[in-house]
Amino acid sequence: MTTDPKINVANLGSPSALTAQPLRENIVLVEKLLREVAAQEGGSALVILLEQLWSAEGSSAQTIQELIRSLSLEQAVQAVRAFSIYFQLINIVEQHFEQKNLRLQASFSGDNAQLGSFRWLLDELKSLGVSAPEIERVLQQLDVRLVFTAHPTEIVRRTIRTKHRHIADLLDKLDSALSEWQEQEIWASLREEIRLWWRTDELHQVRPTVLDEVAHTVHYFEEVLIDALPQVRRELDRCLSVHHPALTQSIGKFCQFGSWVGADRDGNPSVDHHVTWQTACYQRDAALKQYLLRLDKLRERLSMAESNPPQELLHSLEEDQRDMGKIYEQFSIRFLQEPFRLKLAYMHTRIQRTLDRNAWLMEHGPQRLSQTDDAAWQHYYRHASQFLAELELLRQSLSATGLTCRELEDLILQVQTFGFHLAHLDIRQDSSRHEETLDEIANRLRLLDIPYTELDEEARQAWLIRELQTLRPMIPAELPFSARTEETIQTFRMIRRLQKEFGTEICNTYIISMSKQASDLLEVLLLAEEAGLFDPATGTGSVMVVPLFETIEDLRIAPEVLEQLFSMPLYRCYLTCHGNLQEVMLGYSDSNKDSGFLCSNWEIFQAQQRIQAVAARHSIHLRIFHGRGGSVGRGGGPAYQAILAQPTGTVGGRIKITEQGEVLASKYSVPELAAFNIETITAAVIQASLLPTCPPGRQNWEMRMQEFSDIARRTYRALIYEKEGFIDFYSHVTPIDEISQLQISSRPARREGKRDLSSLRAIPWVFSWTQSRFLLPAWYGVGTALAGFVDCNPERNLAELRSMYRQWPFFRTAISKVEMTLAKVDINVARNYVQELLPEEFQVVGEEIFAMICEELERTRTCVLQITDHAQLLDDNPPLQRSIALRNATITPLGYLQVALLKRLRAGERYRNSRSDLLRGALLTINGIAAGMRNTG
Repeated sequence: MTTDPKINVANLGSPSALTAQPLRENIVLVEKLLREVAAQEGGSALVILLEQLWSAEGSSAQTIQELIRSLSLEQAVQAVRAFSIYFQLINIVEQHFEQKNLRLQASFSGDNAQLGSFRWLLDELKSLGVSAPEIERVLQQLDVRLVFTAHPTEIVRRTIRTKHRHIADLLDKLDSALSEWQEQEIWASLREEIRLWWRTDELHQVRPTVLDEVAHTVHYFEEVLIDALPQVRRELDRCLSVHHPALTQSIGKFCQFGSWVGADRDGNPSVDHHVTWQTACYQRDAALKQYLLRLDKLRERLSMAESNPPQELLHSLEEDQRDMGKIYEQFSIRFLQEPFRLKLAYMHTRIQRTLDRNAWLMEHGPQRLSQTDDAAWQHYYRHASQFLAELELLRQSLSATGLTCRELEDLILQVQTFGFHLAHLDIRQDSSRHEETLDEIANRLRLLDIPYTELDEEARQAWLIRELQTLRPMIPAELPFSARTEETIQTFRMIRRLQKEFGTEICNTYIISMSKQASDLLEVLLLAEEAGLFDPATGTGSVMVVPLFETIEDLRIAPEVLEQLFSMPLYRCYLTCHGNLQEVMLGYSDSNKDSGFLCSNWEIFQAQQRIQAVAARHSIHLRIFHGRGGSVGRGGGPAYQAILAQPTGTVGGRIKITEQGEVLASKYSVPELAAFNIETITAAVIQASLLPTCPPGRQNWEMRMQEFSDIARRTYRALIYEKEGFIDFYSHVTPIDEISQLQISSRPARREGKRDLSSLRAIPWVFSWTQSRFLLPAWYGVGTALAGFVDCNPERNLAELRSMYRQWPFFRTAISKVEMTLAKVDINVARNYVQELLPEEFQVVGEEIFAMICEELERTRTCVLQITDHAQLLDDNPPLQRSIALRNATITPLGYLQVALLKRLRAGERYRNSRSDLLRGALLTINGIAAGMRNTG
């Protein structure tokens, strides 16, 4: 790439020098373009200010503070905007580089195949002597489910995301530019796009509605996922054909997608049964429109003239002509002797009529659709299986003439995966809501002698089982109950209507948050029975109840809860209609907030082992649903390594994982990255199902981990929950109150509007610590646990820890996550938050708490470097090391700007600027730091 002659590259003092050469050219380019835009929008004074801030890394805190204190609010906001756009540009460039690497690696094979790819895995399995029948067994039960959620960690507006994609497209074009004038044209377009971006508001003006969040999530399906999945399937087929060509027929719907958006009502009063119905219609609308586009493309391609078409196709066309005479009149001459095109015209009409009917249902709801109204919608597809059957007919007819069509094969796979529902909707609600509902029903209808809430667990189970075996209805058609109870009942009735209209695949999972006992699941079954989702005569049901175990105590009690359920004849009978499969969800966020990173990860590891043992004793299949967030403090991190770190025997070809917030943008914004993510997750599931993930003779190591976990938990809780003054410290040295004012989610930051730590959700908890560069939830307590062990016998015990790191995927993954987090911590920036934002009355205890944090940070960093045998953090991952170093070199001033604006905002009347202007400036710094850290919550 040649250098833009309009820009003087000399003396820029750019942090791009920290990056590897393949990235450097594009980073230098966007840095220069941003400087040009800053000069155009803010004048030379802004450029000089940015240069001063940019070169501030390495300067004393006092020097940076003095510079920032001298700024007016307008100057500070302009600087924040520049830094925010800069970090987002860097993210785009890095993602573009990753995409180019994936394209290059797609041509590699054998020793050059990338770790985690299908090619690498199948070569590895062959070298280890894994037989074809063993691989076939896993492929036949392969079940990867990725569930998108609307948890409020996506801070970037959809409008800005669109500009990101436009810039990424321009970088693609720049790679293929053939002449200098083409480069100049692309540079001009990039400069123009960045300038338009500069004038676009980064902040959401209003809090998004649930349907806004639905639209945002569906966008990933429309733009990326619907095309990415066929790419992954073709790659798996290609790789299997090298070693086991017969096994390509063993693969079913290996990857499916789910969504909580518009269905998760836990703590979100904006999600009601009306919204969930509209969500299902919105998703069907998106799927049908995608199929219309693909039918149009197929009609262009399948232009063969056939005077003697296959008999099955001919019979189908005769039926279509009889049913849709007007369509025949419209297209029969145009597609004379083109039977495939004529068939596709009929199919297009049916999809369009299905779409029109869906639009009516979305607007009016199911209640107003009488049999008479439904009869008016003639010749539409009642279910995706009808559409799929006609696509299969086209494939068979093509095959009979000796032809194939990749676009048709892709569409068949897309319909098999996405159906007319696009994504499975998981309903989620807190267990206490069902308890309250049944208590009110029982009291109102006088079904119990004492309130339901006063029954012990044994009495609850006995009553619930009796009611589940009773054929009479319990809840009247008219609902004389409170609004909360009525909404709970209507939710189950809505699920029944959804299944009747869309099929069971649209919504057949009900997740129970804060599950603590067997009655939590039986309560949901009883409410499902009242809506016709559970049949007491046969003991079967069309909705699967899924316990979500979240806190440490809940994780420990999970095996006992499942043991009770699996021992109940009624529940065992119910599981038979689900293939003797029980899904269990494990929550990373609340357990981490409750007890810290190390304890949370270890308790989840042990819970999986124990519930798998319970399931095996009862011959029950298990699908574990991992409720992971984007950040390490909420279970995030590379999915491939995380899956391989699961206990041996707990994957079994099945896994379900949440994908949320900024993770969606980083993994699913472009097809290549989406396909790579799906491929590595699928490969990891196959690998973990076939190869041991725990070293032999690990019992001693598990004992060690239990000791580490106990110590880490005590250390963490001693600070977070027991140290006097900690809540005040946290509230002042992080922007937690300001984060709650970001208009990024329809869901409140706190449960029920309370103000204590227990009511604060895990996402803003992690988000706020990330902003102030502590990242405390992801590492605090680890150092004390490991250092105490090393100190007992440094040589022997350190050698043991290094062996655990080398040989045990669980321990290696845990340490690697801590190492990555430590690389992002900047204690000097954090110190500025403490010194500037703590009120005088909290200074003494605040300094004491900060000293505890600093000591633990140093202990943790020392232990991690000793265990990994690294001189510097992330020495084994140079690309990540460079990426974090680039950000650390430039994000420091943004932290100081945030502190300055928070200080002015919290000081109230002592500054002349209005509170709304100061709040806006502070919120912009949150955007910028989130982009720079590539993490929110």
